[in-house]
Formats: sequence, C-alpha cells, structure tokens
Amino acid sequence: MERALVVVEGTEATKAIVRQAAEITDGIGAELILLHVTSEDEFADRADALARIPDFDVDYGVERAIDGAQQFADDIGREVVGDAVEFKAVGRIGDGADAILAEADRLDADHVFISGPKRSPAGKALFGDTTQQVILGFEGPVTVLTA
Repeated sequence: MERALVVVEGTEATKAIVRQAAEITDGIGAELILLHVTSEDEFADRADALARIPDFDVDYGVERAIDGAQQFADDIGREVVGDAVEFKAVGRIGDGADAILAEADRLDADHVFISGPKRSPAGKALFGDTTQQVILGFEGPVTVLTA
C-alpha cells in the first residue's frame, strides 16, 4: 500500500476507521488521505437556505462547498489522530460511490477504507449501498467497517 483513501462522514464508525487506517499507513509509511464528499443535494439545499437569508451577502458556490468538505475531513483527522500521523484532507461535491471512485482514481489511491451500514444482501439490492458499489467498482483492496 502506497496511498490509502479514507471516506469520512460524521459518524463514530468513521472515527474508528480513520484510527485504524492511520495506524496501518503510519506503520508502513503509506500516504493517508481523508475524503469527505458533500452530496449534490446537500450542496443545493445549503445554497438555497443561504440564499433565503435576508442581507446575507456571501456567495456559497462550488468552491466554498469543496472548501467546507475539505475542512470537515481535516477536522475529523485532527480529532482522531491529531499531529501523531500525517494526512491530507480532501473535499469534493458529488453523489455516492461515483464521487468516491472518481476521487480514488484521481488521487491514484491503491486502498480504500470506508464505513457503512450493516445490511442484508436483500437490503443492499433493494435500497442500494454506496459501500457495496465502492467494493465492486474499486480495482484494489477495500476495507469496510460496518456500524
């Protein structure tokens, strides 16, 4: 492993997988990248809500949303590993597995760490599952921590 990508969200499972990935990457000298993806719906909802605030003159565009996602990933990393392990935080806007897989490809990640809900195979088939799509779509090892 040379470059590990950890998908971070606002859950305790995310903190656990960041901790595990940091321990592994630090032990073998691999690069650790934390990725938070803001969905297109979240972006649109936030932009719409901010636009409705009277006298609010801040332009909430794509660049600001990406910065916010990156800051979120950085905050999780600082909370979990502090300065003990070096990492890079990345933020993106997109939806589900497609955004994660595109970023893994762009960053040339060779391992993905992701947390996901515990679902039965039937539940995954009926409701879709980002974690399963990443497992099937990534051309390398994927470590999954189920909540």
